[in-house]
Amino acid sequence: MQKKLVAIAVAGALGVPALALAQTSTVNIYGKITYEYGRVDSGNGQRTTDYADSPGGSEIGFRGEEKLGGGLSAWFQCNSSADVRAMDQTGFCTRNSAVGFKGGFGNVFFGRWDTPMKRAMNVGTVGAEETGILGNSFLPFGGSGGADATASGNGVGLNGESAQRQRWKRREAGLSYYESPSFSGFQVMGAVSSGNGTDNTPAAGAANAKPRVWSFAGTYSNGPLGIGAAYERHNQFGVYNGAATDLDDHAWGLSAAYTFGGNVKVGATYLNAKYETSDVTERKRASWTLGVDWNVSGPHSVMAQYAKMGDVKGNDTTGVNGRVGGSNGGVGATGSGTGADSFTIAYNYAFSKRTAIKLGYIRVSNDANTRLFRIGNSSGALLAPNGQNVDGYAMHISHRF
Repeated sequence: MQKKLVAIAVAGALGVPALALAQTSTVNIYGKITYEYGRVDSGNGQRTTDYADSPGGSEIGFRGEEKLGGGLSAWFQCNSSADVRAMDQTGFCTRNSAVGFKGGFGNVFFGRWDTPMKRAMNVGTVGAEETGILGNSFLPFGGSGGADATASGNGVGLNGESAQRQRWKRREAGLSYYESPSFSGFQVMGAVSSGNGTDNTPAAGAANAKPRVWSFAGTYSNGPLGIGAAYERHNQFGVYNGAATDLDDHAWGLSAAYTFGGNVKVGATYLNAKYETSDVTERKRASWTLGVDWNVSGPHSVMAQYAKMGDVKGNDTTGVNGRVGGSNGGVGATGSGTGADSFTIAYNYAFSKRTAIKLGYIRVSNDANTRLFRIGNSSGALLAPNGQNVDGYAMHISHRF
């Protein structure tokens, strides 16, 4: 009731008749505010420094639903980043935001949303934050968060960096999405992004004009057990080494979690990805995570996660330009000693169901022949030499409303 009154007050400030809104609106306001402060080792030749961040889904959202009859409903959601530092000035609907219809057939909607691949892999992602200093998604999943396949069109970015070719936990723009009803805990979902590239046939040396994301997944949730399986394809994801070839990436993943005794949750993930670097060459890599979240007693919890990235494999042995995708978690040259691992551990104190504080530590260790992996909040890539270890620690506050 209080959230609806707030919505009416907001509408009144915008000039909408409050009485009419009170009679017809189902709009609710919700959100989560996070703040993280800590120190990060930026690697050889660079300063250790402190960071203030607002990671982990800091958001404010508006959502509503209208019953249309016959079991059919229309709904919307506009979810926006909420940076209490006032440093990220992005606009409305930058997070999970869509408009759609749902009924006995399932749910069909359109907008920016977490892909089926991300949602399936989240089932087994236990024991760590996704982003920020304590975020551990960069190593096993190439990062987690907002992405836009159309950024790879017209040669934007080096080797698909702008489109984040390496990112498999995507909140993708311009999706057409379907979710089935839940059948005794089992659900399937699929999504495809819009092309949005309306250029003429690319000239020689230009990137393809219509990159797309195709993502499919199935999840199962029943009592203490959760399982996820997914496949995702990135079509025509742009340039590698200046070539205008039709480069595709694809990955499949499995995840699972189980809660023992109602207070110890264990989860694991596995991801296998392949990246084309020409019409006849490719790079491949696999990663996995294992995590635990233990509610020790009352408000006291401890959590930990280990992530391992295997060596880069495949028939591309050129090593040209060093990597495919973004600078943190990108795919480097093939060969031994090109993987990495990371470990994070934290203590969490819950003041209530809505408010908690966490103190944590993270360490990222590059293998002997790479330096592509660093703490997610670091501002710059690691400098030479290869094989560096970096670490950081932070305080993380979260409050839901």
